[in-house]
Amino acid sequence: MANAYSLRIGMLSRRVDSRACLWNLVLLAVTLVTILLVLSRGAVPLSPWQVMHILFALHHTIEGNAFIVWELRLPRVVLAAMVGGALALSGLILQSLVRNPLASPDLLGVTSGASAAAVAFLSFGAGVLGQQWMPLAAIAGAWGTALLIYLLTWRRGVSPYRLVLVGVGISALMGAVATGLLLLSPFNTTLSSYIWLTGSVYGANWQDVTSLTGWLALVAPLLVLLARHVPIALERRRSALLLLSVALAGSAIAHAGAIGFVGLIAPHMAKRLVGRTFVGSALATVLIGANLVVVSDWVGRTLFLPLDLPAGIFISALGSPFFLYLLIRKRHH
Repeated sequence: MANAYSLRIGMLSRRVDSRACLWNLVLLAVTLVTILLVLSRGAVPLSPWQVMHILFALHHTIEGNAFIVWELRLPRVVLAAMVGGALALSGLILQSLVRNPLASPDLLGVTSGASAAAVAFLSFGAGVLGQQWMPLAAIAGAWGTALLIYLLTWRRGVSPYRLVLVGVGISALMGAVATGLLLLSPFNTTLSSYIWLTGSVYGANWQDVTSLTGWLALVAPLLVLLARHVPIALERRRSALLLLSVALAGSAIAHAGAIGFVGLIAPHMAKRLVGRTFVGSALATVLIGANLVVVSDWVGRTLFLPLDLPAGIFISALGSPFFLYLLIRKRHH
């Protein structure tokens, strides 16, 4: 590896790719600038300097413009960035495990399973148990669907080819279940279920951010522990990484709805920039995924005022032609 050098800190020794480091620093700078610009635009426009003054003010208040930034825009932007990063990283793990550039949480049925469970809960359970249990229902749906796919795929191990085929079939089945539940659900919950299915961070608050942070904090240490083994994972580690990928996607979907294509697009863009090593491209994938959802939500929030359109619409508009491009390129190769 021509651009790699060794970094030693005491007993620890890691090889660092200078190209990956450079691109990750560039992407981090782009992400911070994007967040600053997104926080400044909306129904009440603010200058970037005003936003920075509010964010870094020594005496924090929640009045006037400070309320707009701290309570209305910032939690929404932070949640969008976390959701995008989690979905993108989930896609990178899946593509690395099954060695298929088309693999993503959407393709393997994780998104559809979480969606079906969430629609069922919104239609028949939220009125009894309360809306706060909906993320848990979506995560349970994602885990249940992943377990079903795993059991149907297992034959003295999990073949990546069978995993993709079974995942596509289960994804279609869960999509049909979600549609059927929408038809059977009470009229007053159908609209909220439909908006959730398109993927949106509308109405996000700090409680949502804290909840998603807690779920991701459970996954992160295990992922760091297993990250070096992704390209050469044996069966037991492959199963553990698959479960971690489902946990990332399920927790993100539970808090923002079924936002598709992020797990497909972001890993490909990251590999183009920083190369194909998993550790090197993981941070780039997270940052690109975060930017995709943050910018899509900003477009839906500001360009069609007074409407506030779901971010999932714009990512799907970008992801569909990208998926066709990958199919055509794979056919030629």
